[in-house]
Amino acid sequence: METSPTALQDPLRALSEIALTINTIQEPKALLEKVLEIAMETLDAERGFILLTAETQAEGFEVKARRNFTEKQLGDVVRLSTSVVTEVLRSGEPLLIYEALQDERFGGAESIVLQQIQSIACVPLRLKDRQVGAIYLDSLTKRGRFTRDNLPFLNAFANQAAVAIENAQLYQTLRDENRHLRTEVQRLHGFDEIIGQSTRMRDVFEIMSRVLDNDATVLIEGESGTGKELVARAIHYNGHRKDAPFIAIFCGALSDELLESELFGHKKGAFTGATSDKKGLFEAADGGTIFLDEVGDLSPRLQTALLRVLQEGEVKRVGETHIRKVDVRVVSATNRLLQDLVREGSFREDLVYRLNTISVMMPPLRHRRSDIPLLAQHFLDQYAVRGRAHIRGFTPEALDALRGYAWPGNVRELENTIERAVVLTRSDLIDVADLRLPDRETVPSFEPGITLKEAERRLVLHTLDDCSGNISETARVLGVSRRWLHYKLKEWGVSEE
Repeated sequence: METSPTALQDPLRALSEIALTINTIQEPKALLEKVLEIAMETLDAERGFILLTAETQAEGFEVKARRNFTEKQLGDVVRLSTSVVTEVLRSGEPLLIYEALQDERFGGAESIVLQQIQSIACVPLRLKDRQVGAIYLDSLTKRGRFTRDNLPFLNAFANQAAVAIENAQLYQTLRDENRHLRTEVQRLHGFDEIIGQSTRMRDVFEIMSRVLDNDATVLIEGESGTGKELVARAIHYNGHRKDAPFIAIFCGALSDELLESELFGHKKGAFTGATSDKKGLFEAADGGTIFLDEVGDLSPRLQTALLRVLQEGEVKRVGETHIRKVDVRVVSATNRLLQDLVREGSFREDLVYRLNTISVMMPPLRHRRSDIPLLAQHFLDQYAVRGRAHIRGFTPEALDALRGYAWPGNVRELENTIERAVVLTRSDLIDVADLRLPDRETVPSFEPGITLKEAERRLVLHTLDDCSGNISETARVLGVSRRWLHYKLKEWGVSEE
């Protein structure tokens, strides 16, 4: 920045240009470096540093930016109690020294003598009545480099700089707090598109937050339409592999031969139609995550190949003998209990253990009915756009109908229902008729054959879920005491978070 002559001839113009420059920098470290650069170039100083007050330091301040100082030189200047810097920090007044070695006040200071400092300018950084630091400039080769004509400009510049530094520090603090709050909201209330505040969903979020920064395999169980792929994507994109690929494949959609080729790749000529070498999805996902949806549909042969990947990190393309190493996190999902498949003899038990290091159970929508209004509003906001933007919510009767429906298709069915209602409604509120819910799919009563004890457990847990985990409200709705409810939850091993 070529401001040396202009700054002294037209200080107002120089200050205006400087203000425009420093007030656009929001990173504290970069701002301090720029402030020091401007001060040195404007006054043609050879060396300089900026220090800010710091209660954690023994000296009460800390050097935050410097130019042309060695560590030893810097320590000599800022440490000695008789130095210019210490005096400026103590008095809060600027100092200009034209011939430092001849100055009665500081000429004998060890740092000035040893370093042969000729001229010094030091000005405090103040915010109203509070001193927040100082700018120090000096020259080793020229006496009288700084004059009293420089002082008004340097003071005005220091005042501008102090305000800019405080603003940058506040911006950084707000940014850090915002990042922390986003992390907390994500931990407590979900990950991006995963909506829910019910007790069961809070349990899901807690498990998800614990697996983000490790490579353990995750098995997501739950009915179709509960959002298993959303959970897999959230685990990947919020974890340490987020910058690497996320690849999803539905294991039940392809024949055995095609699925093997998709997963592990093939060599040219390995089978009819293999006209070139092909990289498999495990290779393509190297460094990232592969999501195996409906992993229970894998054939015994592919189960064996998958086990090799999980145990050894190795894949072999169809038609090849060459082994390739891959680093892939495996997240899988199933709408069937794998242990049932093991008992039937259609799934390897050792593979279940490899896939199921961490288990996430996605609750069906009928078991988290307190989340239905949140989900419905989320989908309404998503689809009520452009010509349908006037639709602002649901009638109380519509919300009751949504809560009372069994949702065999789970969240996916709810989304389709809200999208349809947005298209059909002629009002600014969606009503029961707009939902067009089937009459037969209401929340079922307890099926015949269950014990009274089991019926009691289900009723209590459903009510607790409807009350978003609120113990007092649940006890009031059930007409029981809090003590009784605490006892039952402990008996069933249910968390009371």
